Amino acid sequence: MKGLKKQRRIQIVALAAVALVAATALIGYALKDGINFFRSPSQVIAEPPQPSEVFRIGGLVEDGSLVRGEGEVIRFNVTDGGAVVPVTYRGVLPDLFEENQGMIGTGTYVDGLFVATEILAKHDEEYMPKEVVDALKEQGVYQEPDGS
Repeated sequence: MKGLKKQRRIQIVALAAVALVAATALIGYALKDGINFFRSPSQVIAEPPQPSEVFRIGGLVEDGSLVRGEGEVIRFNVTDGGAVVPVTYRGVLPDLFEENQGMIGTGTYVDGLFVATEILAKHDEEYMPKEVVDALKEQGVYQEPDGS
C-alpha cells in the first residue's frame, strides 16, 4: 500500500512539472511579439539590428529634418546628440509631435532607415520618456526643463 501512495505522489509531481513547463512555454510564445527592446540612435548605429527585429528607438526629433512626403509618408531624423538615424513613418503623427521634442518609435531598421509602425510623442512640455532622458544624459546633451 505504501508503494502505491509513493508512486501516486511521483506521478502527481511529474504531471505538475510538465504542466508548469508547458505553461511557461505558452506564456513565452504569447509574449514574444509584445516585447520590444529600446535603443538610442547611438546604439542603433554602433550595432545595427537585424531587419526582422522589431524594437523601439527614442531621442529628439532633429531640428529641420521633418519632411512630409506624398500622401501619408513622413520622414525625419531622430538623434540623441551622438548619432542620427533617419526615420520614415506612414500614418498620422500625434498632435504633439514636433521638431526638437522627444519621441519614441516602434519599428524595424532596414538598410540604414528606421521604418516606424508607431510613433509616440510627449504629452506636455515637461515630459520626455525615461529611456530618452537616460540616453541623452549618457551623451551629455540632456537639459533639464525649466519650470516656467
